Parts: sequence; structure tokens; C-alpha cells
Amino acid sequence: MQLQVNNLTLKYPGAPNPVFKDLNFELKAPGFNSIFGPSGVGKTSLARILTGDIPGFSEKIDHRGMTTFLYSYNLERLPGWSSVGKHLIKVTPSDRQDRREKLVSVFGLEDCLQQRFSQLSLGQRNRVNLLRYLLQEFDLLIMDESLANVDEITREKILLTIKAMFPNTHFLYISHNVVEVAKFCNDIVVLRGSRRQPQSAIVPGQDARIGQEIDPGKLDRTMLEIVNASS
Repeated sequence: MQLQVNNLTLKYPGAPNPVFKDLNFELKAPGFNSIFGPSGVGKTSLARILTGDIPGFSEKIDHRGMTTFLYSYNLERLPGWSSVGKHLIKVTPSDRQDRREKLVSVFGLEDCLQQRFSQLSLGQRNRVNLLRYLLQEFDLLIMDESLANVDEITREKILLTIKAMFPNTHFLYISHNVVEVAKFCNDIVVLRGSRRQPQSAIVPGQDARIGQEIDPGKLDRTMLEIVNASS
């Protein structure tokens, strides 16, 4: 499975400049990859194009071996009339009950199952939203600030677990946290804006796994590469 973007151009009506102009990049293998860049360079627009929420670009996207794309973002809401636990049970396929129970534990949501979504904190809501996507069938899951407002220790535990559970699946992680992106992601697509050439650069990340120690010096160098690529 691979993901390739070929000569992608996007300009919103009335906007003075395009978001993308002949954007190209390629992610050759499944894994936990990232879209990174400053505000306004089109990270969310690119995510919506890849998932088909912005239609008309299918000929610009080569996603050989992938058919199901999902998009999780941090402002989604669940219906407020049932408990979180009941909702998760309802959306869980019959063969994924064990996966749900494991993720509830890893995500630290045991005490939230009897509550309604509206009663949860922002971090709890984001964890619930992401968890329900991980219970579905997908070839690519885009996580757009999906773990915002989640504490660092829990966020790291979640990211490492996802990578261990889905080693052969494509993920695109959108985050403004350069340390997190550098540490946990494999390839980092740095978007630089349509007026920059090239518009994107790919920086290899440290791709941390469970039980793996990351060399601080290597992590610092990766973060510097990311910052330099985006500036």
C-alpha cells in the first residue's frame, strides 16, 4: 500500500492565493506518518481531500491497495442521549469487543463509560472520538489534533499502543507539537505553503515504539530538520 499526491492544486473561491499549487509527495509504506506545518498551509484541507470530503481530486491521489479512509478531528461530538459506554458498544463490530476493552483501558476511559458525552472534559471527548474510529475498518486514519487536551503521559501511551496494534496500516497524524511528531512518526510531510518551492519536504522521524529508547541527540536533530523545512 502506498499514498501518493500528484500535482495537486486547490484554490478556494475568493481567496487571493491557492492553498496548494502542483503539490507532490509520496508515502511508500504503511506506518505512523505525519502532516506538519504552520497554520494556514493547508493541513486540514489536505486531510479532507484525501478522505473525499473535498471532492474532485481523485485523479490526483494514488492510494494503491487502500479503499477506506477515515478522518478524526478534535471538535467532533457524539449524541448526548446515551452513555459513552452504550455508544461504544453500539459502534463496535462483533469481532472487536476485545479491542474495545483494551483501548478503553489504554485510553483511561473506564470512569467515563456511564457518563454522557456532554459531561466529559475536552481531553476525554477527544479520546472517546478517536477510540470509536479505531474500532472500525480502515486503510488510512487521519488524526487531526485528535489527542488535543490529553496529558502527555496518556498521549504517549495511546500513540505507542496504536502503533503496536496497527503495524500495517496507514496513519497521518496532524499535530502542532514538533517534539511529538519527531519522536513518534516515521515520515513527516512538512507543508511549506503554495508560494514556497518545493511546497513540501519529507523528514524522517524517530518512529518510537514500545520499549524503545530514543537518543535525545537524534531527536533534537530531527526536530531541527522539521523546523528548518517548515521555515
